[in-house]
Amino acid sequence: MNQPRIFQFGDAALVCEAPAPATLDCQRRVWAAAEAALGWPHVREVVPGMNNLTIVFDPLEADVAALTSQLQAAWDKSGKLPDIGREVKVPVQYGGEFGPDLDVVARHTGLSANEVVERHAAGEYVVFFLGFQPGFAYMGGLAEALHTPRRQSPRLEVAAGSVGIGGEQTGIYPAASPGGWQLIGRTDARLFDPTQTPPTLLQPGDRVRFTIAGIHS
Repeated sequence: MNQPRIFQFGDAALVCEAPAPATLDCQRRVWAAAEAALGWPHVREVVPGMNNLTIVFDPLEADVAALTSQLQAAWDKSGKLPDIGREVKVPVQYGGEFGPDLDVVARHTGLSANEVVERHAAGEYVVFFLGFQPGFAYMGGLAEALHTPRRQSPRLEVAAGSVGIGGEQTGIYPAASPGGWQLIGRTDARLFDPTQTPPTLLQPGDRVRFTIAGIHS
């Protein structure tokens, strides 16, 4: 695996950034390094992202050079990387009012709408990290045949539970919000519930399978 670039971001953060593309092996290293960094002195926050890890530290107490060496060592450390997590099945109503961009994805990919649905539901996706809004899972594993650019003009409001494709990824909107992904379906699954522990349905490392609850035209 190519070595990451580690650089200081402002006075109180270090970023460890691996070269593209995003892969599961790379993301598992991100998770392992993040877990290790949680126990380091003077580290205030650890933020795993896609192909990167940001460590926020106390600038008055931390030794930046030593912290950089620790981060590189954690990335390079051999041994067992974190296991893939639970399998979570998410039922989806595809197309129609639930997935207004299904035909857009079909035209872009040269597939029929039904073929897009079947291929999307056939995949196994891994949650790489959570971001954008609480419970929004960025997932790897979308078949190349389904890669579709985001919309040129984002919608002002995307319904909660909407399942979309954005470039090389698929994801689910936990709450109503603006958004620019191509919407192909919707689920009733609750992605974020602050009364639960943990409050998010999906966690980094979880495997997600979409099931077809219906196809609409």
